[in-house]
Amino acid sequence: MTVEQALASLRGLAVGDAFGAQFGLPGDHPDVVARKPPPAPWGWTDDTEMACSIYAVLCRHGRIDQDALAASFVEHYDADRGYGSGTERLLNQFRGGGSWRELAVNAFKGGSWGNGAAMRVAPLGAFHGPDLPRVLREAEQSAEVTHAYFEGVAGAVAVAVAASLRAVTPNLGGEALLRGVIPLVPPGQVRTGVESAVALLNAPVRVAAARLGTGREMAAHDTVPFALWIAARHHTSFEEALWTVAQRAEDVDTVGAIVAGVLAAGDHHIPAKWLEATEPLPAWIR
Repeated sequence: MTVEQALASLRGLAVGDAFGAQFGLPGDHPDVVARKPPPAPWGWTDDTEMACSIYAVLCRHGRIDQDALAASFVEHYDADRGYGSGTERLLNQFRGGGSWRELAVNAFKGGSWGNGAAMRVAPLGAFHGPDLPRVLREAEQSAEVTHAYFEGVAGAVAVAVAASLRAVTPNLGGEALLRGVIPLVPPGQVRTGVESAVALLNAPVRVAAARLGTGREMAAHDTVPFALWIAARHHTSFEEALWTVAQRAEDVDTVGAIVAGVLAAGDHHIPAKWLEATEPLPAWIR
């Protein structure tokens, strides 16, 4: 277990989430063009709140205990954090005594394929590091609590593996990072998107965004491939990666959370002013 790397990943995820939450759709914010960080403070969203539950459960149990994770999601649910309507509905049903095992599978007639499981999972990959079988199993388990559809689970697996690879090989990036992820993601739209990302590594960002998706649909297959493309392309610069997110992503906070969580699992340099601007992590994770 690498608790320190998991915490580093969580901190990075919070910065990426909070930074992204300051921006609207691409082209809507003049600070993106000027590369001027928005004024502090930067509050984080549901991405970080749910990632904190994953980290806390891992620290307390040494693994993903699905019942404990569901309970933590409910206990720390804050409606003002910008939860998606589907997850918000599920958590309220959990709070009312409903079983997550039944509710998550039945949501959206087969389970959600949204990007919510992917946005929160990077610290899990960093926590288990080189134990890839465990990373795969527990990424699936962490997703199933709210995002039971095949592609929603696959998105979580892809992000967790990327963070795991970075935790083990801190400078990993580029084609090697993406090719390390691909064989461990089940065949489907998420995997196809990551395969396409390899061929687009040298393409302009607007081309990659048009081909891979920008998070507009808030779906795993519309979010994870582009996020991993950015992480692979800008693996040596946390700052450059997040400005690329702000430039092209449409679900800016979620793409930012994924990119930053993956990068922070390995070697990274988060600008000190960005860390200071970001809302602190909650005390209950300790």
